[in-house]
Amino acid sequence: MPEVEAHITGTVWKVEVEIGDSVSEGDTVVILESMKMEMPVEAEDDGTVKEILIEEGQAVNEGDALVVLD
Repeated sequence: MPEVEAHITGTVWKVEVEIGDSVSEGDTVVILESMKMEMPVEAEDDGTVKEILIEEGQAVNEGDALVVLD
């Protein structure tokens, strides 16, 4: 199952999807905040959101899985 991963170290500012949502490649699924900048994290594949592994306000590292698609 494809995972959407953080491309930077930062804090989860906003989760843009819910479990069961359909997403297309390029859709923003999470917004990370790093050094006062908001950085969208986009789906790299089409799919349905199966799991959300993070919550708003949580610190994440580059490469951490944020969302699992089915």
